Amino acid sequence: MTEDAPHPHSETAIVIGAGLGGLSAAMRLGAKGYRVTLIDRLDRAGGRGSSLTRNGHRFDLGPTIVTVPQVFEQLWAECGRDFHTDVDLRPMDPYYEIRWDDGSRFAVRQNEEAMLAEVARLSPRDVPGYRKFLIDSERRYQFGFEGLGRRPMNRLMDLIREIPGFVRYRADKSVYAHAAARVKDPRLRMALSFHPLFIGGDPLHVTSMYILVSYLEKEFGVHYAMGGVQAMADAMVRVIQDQGGTVRLGEEIDEILVENGRATGIRTHDGEILRAGIVVSNADPGHTYDRLLRNHRKRRWTPARLNRARWSMGLFVWYFGTRGTAGKWSDVGHHTILNSPRYKGLLHDIFMKRHLAQDMSIYLHRPSVTDPSCAPEGDDTFYALSPVPNLHGAGSVDWAEQAESYRQNMAQVLEDKLLPGFADRLSASEVFTPDTFQARYLSPHGAGFSLEPRIFQSAWFRPHNISEEVDNLYLVGAGTHPGAGIPSVVTSSEVLSQLVPDAPRSMSATETKVAAE
Repeated sequence: MTEDAPHPHSETAIVIGAGLGGLSAAMRLGAKGYRVTLIDRLDRAGGRGSSLTRNGHRFDLGPTIVTVPQVFEQLWAECGRDFHTDVDLRPMDPYYEIRWDDGSRFAVRQNEEAMLAEVARLSPRDVPGYRKFLIDSERRYQFGFEGLGRRPMNRLMDLIREIPGFVRYRADKSVYAHAAARVKDPRLRMALSFHPLFIGGDPLHVTSMYILVSYLEKEFGVHYAMGGVQAMADAMVRVIQDQGGTVRLGEEIDEILVENGRATGIRTHDGEILRAGIVVSNADPGHTYDRLLRNHRKRRWTPARLNRARWSMGLFVWYFGTRGTAGKWSDVGHHTILNSPRYKGLLHDIFMKRHLAQDMSIYLHRPSVTDPSCAPEGDDTFYALSPVPNLHGAGSVDWAEQAESYRQNMAQVLEDKLLPGFADRLSASEVFTPDTFQARYLSPHGAGFSLEPRIFQSAWFRPHNISEEVDNLYLVGAGTHPGAGIPSVVTSSEVLSQLVPDAPRSMSATETKVAAE
């Protein structure tokens, strides 16, 4: 082989992790001409978006809503496919209902007039402020999501160019502070500021850029994929396989191989070595740098740096099914958010004190009202999620001791506030705690969403999509730029696609002979 001849593995790519970031990265690399091998330790694709089945109930384990379906449409189009042929996406109306301890409710919908009527019903004096908040949200969407969120942020100059926008849009203020400046009713302040919890952030401290979610929901809607996010992940696997890629499940990566400062492949826990032209990690950046690159000296993402980082909160999730309840509790829809009597105090307990409070806020997912396939006929499938402290540092919650009592507490709240009599009809039950997230997803400190998206852990400050530590290594997923949440995770692969060149063209037998001579 001559000096200029292509490397024997230059057309191959290995993707570590079959979460939505890894799946979308594999699709985009396949569209660029790479022969892709995607490897995941779980038995189903989807990562946090995978599912499990108990007694006929299919439980979506993680994300339950799809916003900005355009990112999927674009992804499929880049692969020469039609997203809506492969995935049945249904719009939600209302998106979700928020309930407070005083009995008041707030239904979130796409129609602006309906939303203004909801605001007026709760607090007429806040209608003008709500209108201003929507304008604020759109401006930050254009700057934060369509602007810097869809571009690489791996060079310091990428950040410097955006500083005027951060100043103009007061990125130093928190989401809650911005909402509080626009509306006075404490319920509306909560309703306009809680969204960072869906990506692992504390509304009292996360940058106000994340109010963009309100516009994102209003403009593009909130959707449910029939069959759950698992069905979307399975559809992505089919695209990868149709491209000629390979998906290997139930296999764990032990190490990323590095030679002369360059990633050259991986070694599995079984000792198999695979070589590749490029390596992409959809594992959490903390796991990637601390474990998969444990034998490589780091300059930026050292163990000490990762230990000092602020990680997102943990999650307590109770998946349960009920017998003969289809049509029961008719006022409980697909998505319900049930608030603790405390908002700011509970957030402080979770993120700052790292204290497991007795009160809780609950997001209740009831997909069986939309998708009967997730439960046996006549039954219901639910999951109830509560934000809790992560496992970082000394004195973290002992979930082996606390899990069952916390579940019983959650059951009592649901019994009293939403689902009277449900506990007598349980037909399936499974609990995930931060311990589960740490063990199942290799999530550092059991964090639900990797690094918390504070201002100095976002954009350039977040782990880059092209590794700062090793050449030829790329990162996608919730822990890297632009962050957590389905649209951002898929967009991370869009950024990756801008950084990775097209695969070298395969040489014919004649060209290979000429090159060798």
